Amino acid sequence: MNGAPTGFLAYSASGYQPSVNVWGPVLAFFTVATLRPARAVTAAAIPTAVVWTYGSLATGVLSVGVSVAQTVIVLGIAWAFGASLRQLGLRNVELAELSRQLQREQEARARHAVTEERLRIARELHDVVAHHVSVLSVQSGLAQYVFDSAPQTARAALDTINTTAGRTLEEMRGLLKVLRIPPDGTDVIAGSPSGPTPGLGSLPELVERMRAAGVTVEVMANGVERPLAPGPDLCAYRMVQEALTNVLKHAGPAHVTVSLDYTPEQLTVRVVDDGGDPGAAPRQVTGGGQGLIGMRERVNMYGGAFRAAPRRPAGFEVMFTLPVPS
Repeated sequence: MNGAPTGFLAYSASGYQPSVNVWGPVLAFFTVATLRPARAVTAAAIPTAVVWTYGSLATGVLSVGVSVAQTVIVLGIAWAFGASLRQLGLRNVELAELSRQLQREQEARARHAVTEERLRIARELHDVVAHHVSVLSVQSGLAQYVFDSAPQTARAALDTINTTAGRTLEEMRGLLKVLRIPPDGTDVIAGSPSGPTPGLGSLPELVERMRAAGVTVEVMANGVERPLAPGPDLCAYRMVQEALTNVLKHAGPAHVTVSLDYTPEQLTVRVVDDGGDPGAAPRQVTGGGQGLIGMRERVNMYGGAFRAAPRRPAGFEVMFTLPVPS
């Protein structure tokens, strides 16, 4: 912009046709309007208007009034388009920053959800470990009491202690894995829920509650059913519970199939719903976990796999596997 008016004045003063290079200063002015605020554009408009008007008058064709009007119109259009592009650019920058801010907030909410789910899992695992420790205490006392009078009973108690101790170590590893990220000083042991820890054996009661709420649930088991360790058993139950709760939230009265596939090395569970009645209003349920984030966190803790996706033309499927060797 600095050199354009001088060059144009020299070009016009030499008697050459100014229309050949008449758009150079306008293009420079347009560039200033797209990049700089109004104060700088105003400062640039004055020399540009002088150069443009002088070039128009130098032809000897246009009158002063027409030349001035032409200058005002051309520079006004250039300023308007340049200012519009500048505002568009600023708006794009604001939108990009807003998008980054929303992404940061979403990531923060996801981290919070994971932390809350870890706290809940830790409380449940605390109950499982406490149960194992109670069994160890009772069985060790029994073994000591009948060690001389009933060796076979003492041996059975020691076998139970050995098995329970191994399970306790596994659950403790799971508990430590859940707590690998400190929850900002929150006590994960305080406030542990009382009562028996649920498992897949509690599915009939869960199914009845869902049926009472309007969800038709069908449970199918394939393979050889067997009792699971308390940790995976609790995990599988909570996963099915969360999946059914999500059906109640988002699909309302629907038909759901829960399939349990047992193999020698793992358990695969699928919860599939048909999407419910399109004309029915979905039920609203309060509480109930942290959604898919918490479900994935539960399965990952036991080294399993998790997948959740909508089905065509309607419905939703939740599938997870848990390593549960015989």
